[in-house]
Amino acid sequence: MAVEEIDVAEAQRRIAGGAKLFDVREQGEWDEVHAPQATLVPMSDLVARWQEIDGGDEPAIVVCHSGARSSRVVAALEQSGVAAVNLAGGMVAWERAGAPVVRADAQGEPRHEH
Repeated sequence: MAVEEIDVAEAQRRIAGGAKLFDVREQGEWDEVHAPQATLVPMSDLVARWQEIDGGDEPAIVVCHSGARSSRVVAALEQSGVAAVNLAGGMVAWERAGAPVVRADAQGEPRHEH
């Protein structure tokens, strides 16, 4: 099943307009780097937590490392009646586009980067 994908610029526009960003990577990946606006809902917890994913007035935006896992999550959400879109290219594309991130420093403490 093909899912709707959006690029980083469109994701940022939608987030600025109130859409919510959900990161489905695992805790260790999140700790390394994540978007400051994102909410972590690991794919491994999705069965128990899928109802937390709600984009409000806009479809939820789902991100993973490269876009593959989030695409599968979007397909599952859509089948469950939750409007969602995939962030094409995942956090790899997010970082390449220069979008802001929170990255762990050498001591594991989060620091914001732009």
